[in-house]
This record gives sequence, structure tokens and C-alpha cells, in this order.
Amino acid sequence: MNCPDCGDERTRVIDTEASADGTSVRRRRECQRCSFRFTTYERPEWDSLQVKKRDGTIEPFNRSKLRAGIERAVEKRDVAETTVTTLVDDIESALQDREARIVPSSLIGELVSENLRTLDKVAYIRFVSVYKAFSEPQEFLRELDAVLDAELDDFEAPNGSQ
Repeated sequence: MNCPDCGDERTRVIDTEASADGTSVRRRRECQRCSFRFTTYERPEWDSLQVKKRDGTIEPFNRSKLRAGIERAVEKRDVAETTVTTLVDDIESALQDREARIVPSSLIGELVSENLRTLDKVAYIRFVSVYKAFSEPQEFLRELDAVLDAELDDFEAPNGSQ
């Protein structure tokens, strides 16, 4: 295991702990060169999630790729780093809870979309414009109108008038 800080491959395990459900092992490691400490998680490969892409290819689920997509959507928005981490954790957990070990990328996109829609409307629009590959301004406008209509419905619903 290479050190994520300096890249040296001489690391040692400081602490090992099994997860509560017994499906993974958490290891605390330390680099012998720069003393940087980091955590790794081990899961059986047969139990790991696989993602079926639109083109039919299958690749391992990549948590950092999911996080990067969400971070791009919330860039320069008032969304805390801890909120992004929680969102990534929730989506990964929802995927892990499924019976199938191979999940379509469209499911991941839908889960991110749903969560971003409630979290931050601008981030949601940014994400779906890429996820749904908008090619025409009208598609963007339709999605924006749907968000605005839903927001108006939410605004009007509490007072009961209209």
C-alpha cells in the first residue's frame, strides 16, 4: 500500500478492526518514511459493487468518481464538505443494500439527482444537465421550469391558499 502523501510503499498497519456487519476490515496505517497516517478499507472483491455503464461495459464502483461528480455540481455553492461526504455515504449505502452487485449507472445518477434536488437546486440543475446530457437549451429550460414549479408548489402548500 503506497502512502497517499509521499507515495512511498513502506507502510505499516497500526490498527485493524472489522466492521460491525463483518463485511469489511478497516486498517489504520502509517508511512515509515514521512509518518503520515491514513485509513484503508478491505472488502472481498466478489462483494464489491460493479457499475454497468450506458455503453454496456462494467467497471468497479468508484467512490471518488461519485464524489468528484457531486463536488463539481456543488462547486461555489454553500454546501459543506461534510454534507458532500454524508451524501456520498448515503448513496453508497443505498447501493450496497441492494441485492444486485451490478448496478446501472443510471441508478446512481438518479440517486444523486434526487439528493441534490432537495439539497441545492442549482447543484441539481448543474448535475442533471451533465447526467442527462442536455444538448438543447430547451431541455435545460424544461428542467429549470420543473424545479421552479415544484418550488412554487412547496411555497404555496403551507398556507393553504390558491
